[in-house]
Amino acid sequence: MVVIDKLRAVMGHQERIRNIAVIAHVDHGKTTLTDSLLAKAGIISLDQAGTKLATSTREDERQKGITIKSTAVSLYYELDPVSQNTDKAPEKEAYLVNLIDSPGHVDFSSEVTAALRVADGALVVVDCISGACVQTETVLRQALMERIKPVLMINKLDRAIFETQLSPESLYRQLRTIIENVNIILATYGGEELSPVYTILHPSKGNVSFGSGLHGWGFNLKQFASMYSRKTGVKEEKYMARLWGDNFYNSETKQWSKSQEKGYERGFNKFVLEPLIQMLKATKANETEKVEKMVAKLEIKVSQEELEQEGKQLMRKVMKKWMPVADAMLDMIIGHLPSPLVAQKYRTEILYEGPLDDPAATAMKECNPNGPLMLYISKMVPSSDKGRFYAVGRVFSGTVATGQTVRIMGPDYNPGKEKNIDLFVKNIPRTVVMMAGTVLPVDDVPCGNIVGLVGIDKYLRKTGTISTYDHAHNLKVLKFSVSPVVKVAVDVVNPADLPKLVEGLKRLSKSDPMVQCTFDGGQHIVAGAGELHLEICLNDLENEYASVPIKKSAPVVNYQETVSDISDRICLAKSNNKLCRLFMTSEPLPDGLAGEMEQGTIKFDQDLKERNRHLVETYNFDLDVTKKIWCFGPNGNGPNMFVDLTKGVQYLTEIKDTLKAGFEWVTHEGVLCEEVTRGIRFNLHDAHIHSDPAHRKGSQLIPASRRCMMASMLTAKPRLLEPVYMVEVQCPSSVVGVVFNIISRKRGKIISATELDGTPLSLVRAHLPVNESFGFVGELRGNTSGQAFPQCTFDHWQLLPGDPLDNTSQAGQTVREIRQRKGLNVVIPTLDNFLDKM
Repeated sequence: MVVIDKLRAVMGHQERIRNIAVIAHVDHGKTTLTDSLLAKAGIISLDQAGTKLATSTREDERQKGITIKSTAVSLYYELDPVSQNTDKAPEKEAYLVNLIDSPGHVDFSSEVTAALRVADGALVVVDCISGACVQTETVLRQALMERIKPVLMINKLDRAIFETQLSPESLYRQLRTIIENVNIILATYGGEELSPVYTILHPSKGNVSFGSGLHGWGFNLKQFASMYSRKTGVKEEKYMARLWGDNFYNSETKQWSKSQEKGYERGFNKFVLEPLIQMLKATKANETEKVEKMVAKLEIKVSQEELEQEGKQLMRKVMKKWMPVADAMLDMIIGHLPSPLVAQKYRTEILYEGPLDDPAATAMKECNPNGPLMLYISKMVPSSDKGRFYAVGRVFSGTVATGQTVRIMGPDYNPGKEKNIDLFVKNIPRTVVMMAGTVLPVDDVPCGNIVGLVGIDKYLRKTGTISTYDHAHNLKVLKFSVSPVVKVAVDVVNPADLPKLVEGLKRLSKSDPMVQCTFDGGQHIVAGAGELHLEICLNDLENEYASVPIKKSAPVVNYQETVSDISDRICLAKSNNKLCRLFMTSEPLPDGLAGEMEQGTIKFDQDLKERNRHLVETYNFDLDVTKKIWCFGPNGNGPNMFVDLTKGVQYLTEIKDTLKAGFEWVTHEGVLCEEVTRGIRFNLHDAHIHSDPAHRKGSQLIPASRRCMMASMLTAKPRLLEPVYMVEVQCPSSVVGVVFNIISRKRGKIISATELDGTPLSLVRAHLPVNESFGFVGELRGNTSGQAFPQCTFDHWQLLPGDPLDNTSQAGQTVREIRQRKGLNVVIPTLDNFLDKM
């Protein structure tokens, strides 16, 4: 194990630190590859690399064979310097790589978001058989949004050689296609505005590697180029350029050509794939003499005892010695990913919410260890003390130390307010370094590093900012690519255990960046991203956080309410004292606008001119209307809008906040079944307001504005929205028909079915309502004998078929079920309950 003193010494050299996240689609080999980096750092033995899965720290991760929680580990390396002084033997340079192994399953992509916040670079892993899949695209998009620079590792090359037995040229084409596809994703999401991290991935640049995590070997072109350079004396850079792309070599004439003529062979196939395949096949087939000759020729140091091993054992031993995968990956990580000194210059502006010239932002840009402390806590990791958590985060400026007095600012902290409920001034009991399931205590941690804090989990719910600067603003809240659309009600078997359940729910909420635990309609509700996410959360709740037997309801889907037409009349509601009147209508927002409001592309508090111009040009809003938008909702930036269309109404400014409170209430609880509303524009047409302030208080006008909006929804053809998954199913072409049948039976819509080049597999894309997805994975695997592998990502909201006011329609029945579940009267209140007469 590395000595903590050495680790702490490197922490002060920001140019020698790399903070990286390993990201990929599920099952592409992230954890297996991470093992080799751990072995290189001396944390596990080299023989265990690829099979130990050291960053799988949970029992259920080992059982299911997938990563569920991201795991941080600090790795210390001593490497040969890049530029060597010929006069004396070069001293080794110490580097610190803070690595986070993140999950690939879409249900846990909130863990990826949390990991990317504290990283500066990403090692993107792609399986060379499956290629870039749906989740590869999702995690890359998240990385680019956080301004994370990527490098590419193409894994499972052994499968392409032994299982699919592709010819060298076919294999080259497949690898080239994968690199092109990843570059297309980077170009799509990484345009000009992300130029500091936008890079073209190309093997001859050295930012693409190939290998097999399971067997522990891998290479980038630099290793082959330096090997041939030593033999021939030709410069390494020249070889790098010729070992990829359309460069062909003639063995007889010793000439290179840009076009493939007779007698010419592609450089990559001739100089990289042929020796690689020969060595793999010779070692696996126990051709001892051939192996001994090749080992001697390549100057690989292998003992006689190791050469006497057989089959896969021999192959792994020789290949690990010849081209260790850790060397290829480290070469990319240190040579092509930025240090905190470089990355924070361009990341600060998208991370810091305050002015970019205040002391905190300046120190962050400079990565200054002597500046004010700015630390972002991105997740909570359970500690060995039951019910307590390490707050894990990244120090962006200053130095965090044990015993230091800091300001702990939650997501709701507002620097402008005098009294803040989300601010605590406390001492930090202990600082630690995360080491894959264990921790090492350390006195202080300077900026540019990832740190764990003990004892501050009491003050933060999930994430937050920690600073020593009195006027510091928060660092931006994490934005997830999935939403909690599936929920279950939980209860205790034994009523006496209820306090333990409540405490357990608090802990569960802390432990997962995205799970939501609420108390609604007399029930404790747990909401997650999908079936698997909920299953893991509920297991943790029962066995870990509450430690009492619990019973759970069947999973239920979150629905939302909307309207499909303009109100057929102007609705009137009077205040309780009958002295104030409000006149309103509602109508649907233009297609696409609600989505932009949810993503934050259009915000209520953004520059007014910019927002109004976008609404006029893109959505044909009237310019006068855009100037009279009062608010978005719910929660200030939701996908609904309240517009003032009145002219010359007296005392309107006095009741504006009151009406906004009514709007907030309605957008939280719609008229059909008290679900959140989406995509509705409420218009205030007129108002008669009493001149005496005593007669126009909130108690009079909030219920009146709510009733008026409810009536306007009922007169605008209300509809129910259901969430829809984008499903990608990879399966052999022979079972595509079965996949089609199952998706169609579950109200799914097939979008496309394409054959994957060079493989017997097909990729089916479809839209599937979340409500129909329960049991979908099991049914699909059962009917295709486990050959079909689905991946579901939340995609969009769509109208549920039928009129919710008609009890016989599907929407009507769903509304009744939701109302029953919430303990409401199953019959939707009629218009007369809300609408007043003149």
